[in-house]
Amino acid sequence: MWDSTVDCDFFEIELDSKAQIAFAAMGLSPCHYWNTHYHQDSVPFYTAFLPLLFWSGHCRLARQMTLLIAFCDYVGNCMKDVVSAPRPRSPPVRRVTATKDEEDNAMEYGLPSSHTLNTVCLSGYLLHYILDYTESNDLSIRVAGLILACLVVGLIGFGRIYLGMHSLIDIICGLALGLGILAIWLSVSEYLDNFVVSGQNVVSFWAALCFLLLFAYPTPELPTPSFEYHTAFNGVVLGIVIGVHQTFHQFHHENVARVFSPQLTFPAFVGRILLGISTILLVKFCSKALAKWILPILANTLGIPIRSTSYVPTLNGTSADKKSDEMKQSGYLQKVFLFSKQTSFDVDTGIRLLQYAGLAWSVVDLVPSVFSQLGL
Repeated sequence: MWDSTVDCDFFEIELDSKAQIAFAAMGLSPCHYWNTHYHQDSVPFYTAFLPLLFWSGHCRLARQMTLLIAFCDYVGNCMKDVVSAPRPRSPPVRRVTATKDEEDNAMEYGLPSSHTLNTVCLSGYLLHYILDYTESNDLSIRVAGLILACLVVGLIGFGRIYLGMHSLIDIICGLALGLGILAIWLSVSEYLDNFVVSGQNVVSFWAALCFLLLFAYPTPELPTPSFEYHTAFNGVVLGIVIGVHQTFHQFHHENVARVFSPQLTFPAFVGRILLGISTILLVKFCSKALAKWILPILANTLGIPIRSTSYVPTLNGTSADKKSDEMKQSGYLQKVFLFSKQTSFDVDTGIRLLQYAGLAWSVVDLVPSVFSQLGL
């Protein structure tokens, strides 16, 4: 696993009105604001979307959306780093990167367009869920929903070309890959959901799968943030699966109170949001601090050579430069790890994984427990 340099916070709070004012002051269009602020490969869009789905009572939709996002992220980023197709040259193309998120995204390779891929899958599955939830057989409603989904995908694709982030080929590949993933997902989603909520050995299986996916990731020609996004979503899914599997019958079954119902009024939902956001921000701080303290100690105990590119300043490059005579206590685990071609492992990857796993677990387990105690 290559060095990771960007710390993306899955639950960071965005000041929406200030962002719009800043974009207007820079003379940027609403198209640019929509693309950069709400449809990122990174975090702000999912920050506002996924926790609210869980807390609004639409738990099945939230589970499926989380798993689908992580799957799209893994497949899309793997393809990017395998193909290593550059983004359109700038110049002559004028690339607009007005935010830090856009600058980070511009460091990734271009094919396929992750924005297009994610939008196809998420809008398609959301349409499927709404039609299934409302049990609507009205053809006009179905056609209108399909047209709206196509319009959103088209606007996102056009916006990415307009911003100079992708070529038409990138958009077409993202569209084709997204449609393929969506078709597969619609056919297996029920089986996967049943396994998560009521399967055997779910936690151990998903933990093993999580670590396997960290190692089963291609190495790009040049370092990009793609692996970091994958690590973050990998941790999120691990935390969601653990929390949902353990508390399904308490907080995530199909008969839980949903927003706008007599059991969950809108003021109560607002209270959930305020309390929930505060709680997960506290968990974010604590889980990151705990991981930064425990993982280096654990690695040193097991004799695994580690380094840190950002989280632990005292490990910046020091462990990577140690010679073998300084690690005479190496045991079996270290020898297994050293079969890889790496001289050391970036502890930031493990810290990021545990941080986001803790965050996601708090969204589906800790926070609903607090809601239950307070009668929200």
